[in-house]
Amino acid sequence: MHQTQRLFAVASQARGSMSSPFAIVAGVGPGTGATVARKFAASYPVALLARNPANYEDAVKDIQAAGGKAIGIPTDVTDATSVKDAVTKIQKELGGDKCAAAVFNVGGKFIRKPFLDLNQEEFESGWEANGRGAFLYSQAVLPLLLNSTDLQHPPTLIFTGATAAMKGSALTAAFSTGKFALRSLSQSLAREFGPKGVHVSHVNIDGVINIPRTHEWMKDAGPDAKIEPKA
Repeated sequence: MHQTQRLFAVASQARGSMSSPFAIVAGVGPGTGATVARKFAASYPVALLARNPANYEDAVKDIQAAGGKAIGIPTDVTDATSVKDAVTKIQKELGGDKCAAAVFNVGGKFIRKPFLDLNQEEFESGWEANGRGAFLYSQAVLPLLLNSTDLQHPPTLIFTGATAAMKGSALTAAFSTGKFALRSLSQSLAREFGPKGVHVSHVNIDGVINIPRTHEWMKDAGPDAKIEPKA
């Protein structure tokens, strides 16, 4: 199955009645996160998480205007209390403890810098977002996913990867270290929780997403050099 198809396959399950399973998307912004949230909102109530509420507000409004149910929660995935509080609020506002899918789409800082010029804070930023953040998020959502193995489709934990998860390019030591950690975690969780009925996948997005932050990137490379969020 194509990776994009795999990413969205679980979203085809119909809504329930009294206690509908919900979906959670962490790391919502104007690109992949918002697009994935809108896709899941066609079948489930969805919770959108981001540190900055401005990153999810438009998507929440769009989903609600289309007749779906969505809530946005300001969340710092690198902070254990913030993540736990978000999950508690999701259960309270969306109801129940059934989670059909949880998506971790946190990018972290993209730092392109010579290795010898990196300071410790810059280097650790990649691991904090993609290593510690993914760890805290997974520990918070996996109990919900394990409680949802009786759904029509396997409950799913999806991690958004990048080219840097497969190869560490020059000048990207901080970013690639975090993405390698994310991929390794996803592999470990897949082997541990797959036999328990939870599907875990690492979806590698091999390219630059065309969002406002990347408008000046690769601008001389032609119209097909970047990936559109809805692709």
